[in-house]
Amino acid sequence: MKSILLFFLLAWLTLGRALGYDFVVAQDGTGQFRTVQEAFNAVPDFRKKVTTIFIKKGIYKEKLIVAGSKNLVKLIGEDREKTVLTYDDYNQKKNIFGEDKGTSGSSSIYIYGGDFSAENLTFQNTSGPVGQAVAVWVAGDKARFKNCRFLGFQDTLYTYGYGSRQYYQDCYIEGTVDFIFGSSTAWFEGCTIFCKTSGFVTAASTPDTTRYGYVFNRCKITGNAPAGSFYLGRPWRPYAKTVFLNCELGKQIRPEGWDHWDKESNKQTARYAEYQSQGPGAAPKQRAAWSRQLPAAEAQQYTLATVLRGWDPTKE
Repeated sequence: MKSILLFFLLAWLTLGRALGYDFVVAQDGTGQFRTVQEAFNAVPDFRKKVTTIFIKKGIYKEKLIVAGSKNLVKLIGEDREKTVLTYDDYNQKKNIFGEDKGTSGSSSIYIYGGDFSAENLTFQNTSGPVGQAVAVWVAGDKARFKNCRFLGFQDTLYTYGYGSRQYYQDCYIEGTVDFIFGSSTAWFEGCTIFCKTSGFVTAASTPDTTRYGYVFNRCKITGNAPAGSFYLGRPWRPYAKTVFLNCELGKQIRPEGWDHWDKESNKQTARYAEYQSQGPGAAPKQRAAWSRQLPAAEAQQYTLATVLRGWDPTKE
């Protein structure tokens, strides 16, 4: 019996590696696994090499966890629009004890493992406009997303990890209230940020001991929300830090740009700034007086190496 199981295991591994991947996930049975979680579970704990998981097209409705012992996991989707990892939990949905799941409990995927990366995938929470409903919850350090979509309403992307460094390149992120939020340091490069209904693009909770929070570089802020219905951000915690560099801001952005979350002291502690914003939502002379327009010399200090503390996510 053991020999038969070993034979099939080796056959599966051979199949994936023949295609250039360690594991292949396919709902039609043409890969080693039919579910994404099975592939996560199969990654050896504390492996020191990258484990590449190719996910074929399909809608995978699973509540996913990348455990803290699963480092260097790399996901590659067959098609960004058609390879979808999704679930439908939300803040006030009840668990088996009749208690609210809460914001953190609502996520479709939890990423604890370090050096995680994902390409050509859609991450989604389909619960709709029912309050907080997280699509992706990231705690692990050095998380990297390229050409991915993050779909939801309130609280779509939770950059949860204290001290975590995260990088988002050419991604699409949509939502309503505080749909990019959390305490991590995150760099968004060339991303499309899509504003729905009305709300706040960001709600950083940057710790007072952390120098950088969110940096958006050459991103496009757009959406189908009415003109003047969105703030660039508000401080979930007093020392929130968010900067927009060379971004195109759509008409959805309010002239004042930033909100202090009904707490006057946040105006002294939060660090909100822009550099050379363009588009109808760029209104430097009308911005909240406690925010800043950066001079060129100061804007040049925002580099990947500086913000991400020596980690270069553009290198494999």
